[in-house]
Amino acid sequence: MTKSTVRKLDFSRKLLLGAAGVVAVAAPIAFGLLNATPSRAGSQTQNSASVTPVYEVASIKPNTSGTDMVKILVRPDEFAAANFTLRMLIREAYGVQDNQISGGPNWLNTEKYDIEAKNSDAGELGQLSEDQRRLVPGRRLRALLADRFKLTLHRETKELPVYTMVIANGGPKLQPSKAGGLGNMEIGRGQVIGQGAPTGALASYLSRLLGRNVLDKTELKGNYDFTLQWPTIGKTSLFEKETVDGQSGANSESSPEASDPSIFTAIEEQLGLKLEPQKVPMEILVIDQVEKPSKN
Repeated sequence: MTKSTVRKLDFSRKLLLGAAGVVAVAAPIAFGLLNATPSRAGSQTQNSASVTPVYEVASIKPNTSGTDMVKILVRPDEFAAANFTLRMLIREAYGVQDNQISGGPNWLNTEKYDIEAKNSDAGELGQLSEDQRRLVPGRRLRALLADRFKLTLHRETKELPVYTMVIANGGPKLQPSKAGGLGNMEIGRGQVIGQGAPTGALASYLSRLLGRNVLDKTELKGNYDFTLQWPTIGKTSLFEKETVDGQSGANSESSPEASDPSIFTAIEEQLGLKLEPQKVPMEILVIDQVEKPSKN
């Protein structure tokens, strides 16, 4: 991605677009459902049982662009992704990080696809609560992966490395947001600007960036304005960084703070927060079977 690439995530119910042709995401999904644990997301799908659990129309084609540019649009009635690997799709469908996905063939990380899927049930979706609507895209994407990629998996518990985000010595440097703020984050390479954003949203973004779960333990309430900037090493955009130090999967033990310490320093110096490494029991997905997608 170019240096000027910007990703904007809206915490309201509006859909905002980033730089032309880059990425669009409905943020309640980006920071809600897609970061829920598989068990929690699965246990709540019964609340949205009034809508069909599958996409009515879906197209999956190999991406032959030869670029690293990725695009994604997530809405309850529509999902579109360009230049996505299956590993990236599994992350979106189940709300997990790379080190929570184990097994599968090598092409899981190399074959890239363009996906378009839609439903014409906006009316039914409008009758659901916001929390229920957040669960619909993941439910439908999981069904799509099972149907077209023949994906089957099971869950296990494993002790995994995570980061806990806590308040650093000296206290937080986040500025409480003014009432009535839009609530969004503008994200570019080596930069994230939050306006009216909760600390949980920052933790979710950092999870994606680092490929490892970041647990918000700050106990800070409300929304904040902040700017975080750091020198970049390699790929550091939200979807571009698919692995840590070239490794992927549940067995990856590489340390992001060792490979790129600048962002950890920036978080402490600029935000007054600190990421502390820990190991905690977490649920992982173990792939039992998967095939390249059937033709449209």
